[in-house]
Amino acid sequence: MQAPDETMLERMENLLKIAGDFTRLKILYAIMDGEKSVGEIQEEAGVSQSLASHQLRVLKEANLLSMRKEGKKVYYVLADNHVRDLLEVVYNHVSEENL
Repeated sequence: MQAPDETMLERMENLLKIAGDFTRLKILYAIMDGEKSVGEIQEEAGVSQSLASHQLRVLKEANLLSMRKEGKKVYYVLADNHVRDLLEVVYNHVSEENL
């Protein structure tokens, strides 16, 4: 497999940095099973509302999440199956390290 060009490598680096944050990982796992409101995500991830909102914005800007509004409530969901696949690959790799 040929290495990607430098522009693509920079984009990959940025995505991995964003996804690799501890709090963001907790948030991504909080919505692995489907769409959730900010309050539900906050509760499941065990973070404050302001921290959840900030991190959700970062994840959305990185195209890792999609959102929709219903009145005053905002709901988030994983952007696509690639996000789920990325988390599963990383989890499986780390799990195998301990064997």
